Amino acid sequence: MLANVHQATIKPVITAAVAKDTLVHTDEYSIYARLPAWGYRHKTVCHGRGEYARDEDGDGFCGMHVNSMEMGWTAPGGSMCQCAGCENR
Repeated sequence: MLANVHQATIKPVITAAVAKDTLVHTDEYSIYARLPAWGYRHKTVCHGRGEYARDEDGDGFCGMHVNSMEMGWTAPGGSMCQCAGCENR
């Protein structure tokens, strides 16, 4: 976890772990606003408007969401695997 949540503290974490030009999906939190300036493609969902997933291409699947990642923070080691349909180990 980060001691404080500011763009200056998340930038080195992101740049060390995520390749440039990666499409990063987040919620609308303003801390992520500079992702494009840092060299990343960026899509958001707006939890404030009740949006948690979006079917952008009309194929019936919500390709744009951050729920899997957020579930992983709430119950590490369990929820992500359950969501993906694999066994917990």
